[in-house]
Amino acid sequence: MAYDKELDARVGDVAMAWGASRRRMFGGTGYMLNGNMMAGVFGDSLILRLGPEEGAAALERADVQPFDISPNPHSGWVMVGPGGLDDDSLEHWLEQAREFVETLPEK
Repeated sequence: MAYDKELDARVGDVAMAWGASRRRMFGGTGYMLNGNMMAGVFGDSLILRLGPEEGAAALERADVQPFDISPNPHSGWVMVGPGGLDDDSLEHWLEQAREFVETLPEK
């Protein structure tokens, strides 16, 4: 599956400024912060690790769905579709993911 390279570049501009590293994974990209995956791009969607509470709250939005590309959906992970990814929204989403991932032990 192809992934949105323009979206990936936008995510990278924000995430890499925080010291995140980029990895190719699941046919797209993932951004790691302190060894933990924080965000990524899958197809034309943004993947975010928000934690159980923030993830559940995010699912109430029309442009958000569970990150479910395997038989075992990941709790606290969501995918934001293109309709929810203008520049301000993208930065806000990534900041939420950063805040959660910074609570996790470094790997």
